[in-house]
Amino acid sequence: MAGAFETLRKELGGLRTGRASANLLDPVTVEAYGTKMPLAQVGTVSVPEPRMITVTVWDKGQVKAVEKAIRDAGLGLNPMSEGALVRVPIPDLTQDRRQELVKVAGKYAEHARVSVRNVRRDGMEMLKQLEKKHEISQDEHRKWHDEVQVLTDSHIKKVDEALATKEKEISQV
Repeated sequence: MAGAFETLRKELGGLRTGRASANLLDPVTVEAYGTKMPLAQVGTVSVPEPRMITVTVWDKGQVKAVEKAIRDAGLGLNPMSEGALVRVPIPDLTQDRRQELVKVAGKYAEHARVSVRNVRRDGMEMLKQLEKKHEISQDEHRKWHDEVQVLTDSHIKKVDEALATKEKEISQV
């Protein structure tokens, strides 16, 4: 359950909110040396200003590939290169783009909720099996069942809170 929440936090961190974040470029993969590589393996990503991300490409021969990868990632960004440095200005969000980002955040949250519920289901199945094998009593089964449910509820609440925070962040910018 904690893993599902952590994945959600990373996904939400990659959503653009009008402020620059190094996590914004996490989903970008660069075609380099005959294979696809994460951007972080081709250069250093930094945020020198609130509305600018820079990528210092380690191999100057890969600058064009990095630019193309960022442009083609579907993030709505337009990188510009200066030697081995790629500057990525963060444009203002339009109202349509904000609504689209809120929908994407909702999908991420729903996926996290489903993952948490799947863990819950697996735990409940395991408890049933243990009771069936007489390894735990009915009372223990009920006690553990209630504990698993409490854990599930708390993780779903954390997911909902993270979504609400991100929606507010997207709407305010």
